[in-house]
Amino acid sequence: MLQLNKSVFDRFPEIKTNRLTLREITPNDAREIYEIRKNSRVNQFIARPEMDTLTSAEKLAEQTQKAFYDQKAIGFAGVLRDKQKLIGSCGFNRIDFNNLRAEIGGELKPEYWGKGIAAEAFGAIINFGFTQLQLQAVEAWVQPLNRGATHLLTANGFEKEGHFKDYIYFNRQFIDIVVYVLHRKNFNAFSHINS
Repeated sequence: MLQLNKSVFDRFPEIKTNRLTLREITPNDAREIYEIRKNSRVNQFIARPEMDTLTSAEKLAEQTQKAFYDQKAIGFAGVLRDKQKLIGSCGFNRIDFNNLRAEIGGELKPEYWGKGIAAEAFGAIINFGFTQLQLQAVEAWVQPLNRGATHLLTANGFEKEGHFKDYIYFNRQFIDIVVYVLHRKNFNAFSHINS
């Protein structure tokens, strides 16, 4: 019988890439989380209100840790290896053990956009999902107007599998959501990951 590798949850995994360390998010990261989550550019294509307090960021960090220890999600802090400060977060927002699937998501400070950092983190997490967690498929739910995310997904072999019209009601308007999926059979290990 196929099943996910639950030993991944024995202790929080750390992933290193050429420029990044992907590690556990902690309450010490609250200041950087707050700076990211209150930024309207970061939230442009995410149906959530801008974060309004540092306390909210501390609670989010605690919830992210709890979700890992409850084996519901894996949220990584994205840290530049030479600076050790959180510049974004990424990971599996939801893990479906029964169907060997996970939903990937992330966010990055705007000053690091266009430098290939999101692609580097994304590739590392996809690689981890298929090789360590033993996923059958990784999915991403994005707004159709989010061209950056759409490009990142399709450049890495994700295929559009669904378009839900008026799926989310946020800020007094309905928003479409598109689902992209990468299946194990189409996965190729990403060459820029350090082992």
